[in-house]
Amino acid sequence: MNDIRTNNVVRFLGYSQLYDQNRPIPPSDIVKILTRYFSKRPNRVVDVGCGTGLSTFIWLNHADEIIGVEPNDDMRKTAISQWRAQQEPENLRFMKGLSYHLELESESVDILTCSQSFHWMDPQPTLREFARVLCKGGVFAAYDCDWPPTFTKEIEESYQALVSHAESRVAELAQANQLAFKWNKEKHLQQIRDSGLFPFSKEIVFHHWERCDATRYANIALSQGGVQTALKLGANDLQDAINEFKRQVNLAFDDQSQDILFSYRMRIGIK
Repeated sequence: MNDIRTNNVVRFLGYSQLYDQNRPIPPSDIVKILTRYFSKRPNRVVDVGCGTGLSTFIWLNHADEIIGVEPNDDMRKTAISQWRAQQEPENLRFMKGLSYHLELESESVDILTCSQSFHWMDPQPTLREFARVLCKGGVFAAYDCDWPPTFTKEIEESYQALVSHAESRVAELAQANQLAFKWNKEKHLQQIRDSGLFPFSKEIVFHHWERCDATRYANIALSQGGVQTALKLGANDLQDAINEFKRQVNLAFDDQSQDILFSYRMRIGIK
């Protein structure tokens, strides 16, 4: 298990800028939904596995204290750079930490989120730690995008083919003890229920339109961990597939920005 945890953290080294500049900013719907479930403005919000902080900054002006927790130094460094670029808001900070061992007081958190990250965490030890730090009535939410973003049949098929090709190359090139492990996102809600720690739980589905150009759409695919891992392992043959994917995306966008749809699935548990 220790190797898996280390590998899951290492997987995100080396491409924090690509990630930060192209991944979607979670929509304000998330703040509205979770604040309503908590029934008042939260005092402390904690975003675990926060990456570059895209999912952390959305709480500015909506909570008294916001903490982003991220074990990957590269990702956290980018988050802190963004914090500095926003005049270092005093109610927000980033800290190093792992989901199953948070350096936070018991019952001190009102809302705890995992954006695109819960599937990288050992679910049951993580949920026990989340329940420890959440106050009575506190809300936990794990939310993820569906990949690829909705655009056209042909481009989505090409996106999926590129990512599948990359994952196959990772399986071929990496040693068994180097492989990351991803828990099944479709079982997030069941994991919450199996923990027995959250009397209320449900899944919420929502969507968000964003304007996007060809470069960003292609880079969203390139920011997938499997693609980056394959390149780091020396899968140089993957570059031809990347170039072909970029060519197809450029043709589809035809030098214009387009509306694309990000679909979100959020699984929540209330303590």
